[in-house]
Amino acid sequence: MFCAKFASFDFFDLFLTICNRLIVIPLQSLINLYKMHKHLRLNEYKVLFYRLSLAYIFYFIARILFYLYNTELLRVDSVSDLLSLCYYGLAFDTTAILYVNLLFILFSVLPFFKNTNVGYQKFLLFLYFITNLLAYATNFIDFIYYKYTFARTTIVALNVIEHETNKKVLFFSFLIDYWHVVVLFLLFSTLWIYLYKKVEVQVSRPTKKLHYFGFSTIGFLIIVLFTIGGIRGGDFDKSTRPINLLDASRHVKNIVHSDIVLNTPFAIFRTLFTNSFLKTNYPDVNDQVILDKIQPIKQYHNNPETKPNVVVFILESYGREYIGAFNKNAKIPNYKTHAPFLDSLSQHSMIYTNAYANGRQSIHGMSSVLAGIPSFKDAFTSSPYPKQKIESLVSTLKGEGYDTSFFHGAANGSMGFLGFGNILGIEHYYGRTEFNDDSQFDGFWGIWDEPFLQFMKNTLDKKKTPFFATVFTVSSHEPYIIPDKYKNRFHEGGVPIHKCAEYTDFALKRFFTEAKKQPWFSNTIFILVADHCNQIYYDEYQKPINRYAVPIIIYKPNSKYVGVDDDLAQQIDIYPTILDMIGYKKPFRSWGRSLFDKKSSEPFVINSTGNIYQFSRGNYICTFDGKKALGFYDKNDKGLKNNLIKNRNSEMDDIELRCKAFIQDYMDRVMDKKMYTK
Repeated sequence: MFCAKFASFDFFDLFLTICNRLIVIPLQSLINLYKMHKHLRLNEYKVLFYRLSLAYIFYFIARILFYLYNTELLRVDSVSDLLSLCYYGLAFDTTAILYVNLLFILFSVLPFFKNTNVGYQKFLLFLYFITNLLAYATNFIDFIYYKYTFARTTIVALNVIEHETNKKVLFFSFLIDYWHVVVLFLLFSTLWIYLYKKVEVQVSRPTKKLHYFGFSTIGFLIIVLFTIGGIRGGDFDKSTRPINLLDASRHVKNIVHSDIVLNTPFAIFRTLFTNSFLKTNYPDVNDQVILDKIQPIKQYHNNPETKPNVVVFILESYGREYIGAFNKNAKIPNYKTHAPFLDSLSQHSMIYTNAYANGRQSIHGMSSVLAGIPSFKDAFTSSPYPKQKIESLVSTLKGEGYDTSFFHGAANGSMGFLGFGNILGIEHYYGRTEFNDDSQFDGFWGIWDEPFLQFMKNTLDKKKTPFFATVFTVSSHEPYIIPDKYKNRFHEGGVPIHKCAEYTDFALKRFFTEAKKQPWFSNTIFILVADHCNQIYYDEYQKPINRYAVPIIIYKPNSKYVGVDDDLAQQIDIYPTILDMIGYKKPFRSWGRSLFDKKSSEPFVINSTGNIYQFSRGNYICTFDGKKALGFYDKNDKGLKNNLIKNRNSEMDDIELRCKAFIQDYMDRVMDKKMYTK
């Protein structure tokens, strides 16, 4: 009987009824609302779009004028190349225009019911031009100023003139000396105002305020969504972050052309709250102290000149905690490794069990490892200073005839790697685009490590030796997923990243298994290091100092480089170590030291929490706030529990002096653009 009643019930009619009430009726109401009241707000939205579009037109004009004023410095081969640079500049224009017009957009779309009144529209006109013309003027300043700085003006320039006592004199001197720039600015500003006034909002008043408010709410949410996307640089992709100055470099072959892609308001906005780069002049630090304590110029004569291939693996989020070979003496109860292959490789390598990262983010790792440039409060690459001549592994090895490549399975340009790679001079960039098979895309960040490392191996097989290649892996990262086919092979363990660490370890094993079959393998130095740490399972790695604990593995097949070194080591040591290993005889800029040179400099580590410097050397760890030491801790007190500052001794004084000397030389070289051997 129940079955008969069940069968007789018309579920299809019920389904249609539910759909009608939950979807069709509300949708029809929305359509009717649109038809009834579209004239109330659509006209305003069209005018808003027109007014914002004017900004794009005048930013394009400013970009062309910027080029014309600086043609000798920014030589472009053809008009089509210039237009191509202008096209890439649209993303940067969008960010700048939306930043400048946030208030204008807000007041244009909020349902105040009197938005179309003459008085309200006059208010919008003043708000629009006060903000836009102030920002627009900075582009014109760079017509002249660029000749002296060779870079778009950033917040740094404003910080510099802040301390000038003759601002008025400088301002009026600029107006007089460069009157033609002022005339151009006034001319185009007048034209902009004229075009703005040519299209006006139709005066109207809503009769049904509830409907008006409902339609306005929908419009507001849509506009907010597009505004956020535009400010980020045009997308919401998880694998990218809001564009910054570095991203302009990814679109150019000649690095100076990145300044055509950029606009000055963007450069100012993006450095407005990120410039922690300030020069320091400590009374007890001078050039001789820097030379003695920091030795920023290195030169080694320990090995004969050779030209082996060099391959650097920067392993995403691969903390030292995950690798058993690095934890044999850590005395961690019930410890379990998640890297059986790296454990095996470590038996044939030189490993550094007391090594640390010099930064907290992926881009920090790239600059630290490849260029020996640590990041403290802010990333060097996100500062106003990365676009300069930088001595690095790339430049030194290129000078020795090496082919240079960078591999990263994410979207090309993700994390700023492509832009910084161009600045360093990397010749070949291989990303998700070059891999060209999105069936292997993980859905979040990039190509799974296993197939991408095989792609890298196959690419290297075709290279002429010697070559230098760096790969930045992607799979050991939030949201901590692995390919479906391996879900029963690699297990989560204590924290979600453990299964990802196991998968990446497997991908590395596959790479080495295939690579060793190639003739180039036996004459190659392999370096494996993490960019930073990630999820922590064991209490030992919760300690403040160990939150920066990364592995460093140096493997050269059938070589003398085998063993365990528990001296302090850091990412910035990799650059000088490689040059020492290949017998590079020339002097070069490096704050790090060769891990194989035990005579010329002592081991140390420097990094930052974002606010506090941490400087480890000898028997102590020093915490330093930029002005003075806050604490000294025994080298084994990784938890920073017992501050010994009340019992200061001469070694502590020396460590603080070295920390000051490092910071002072770092800031001077970065800000004065002296990141090379002088």
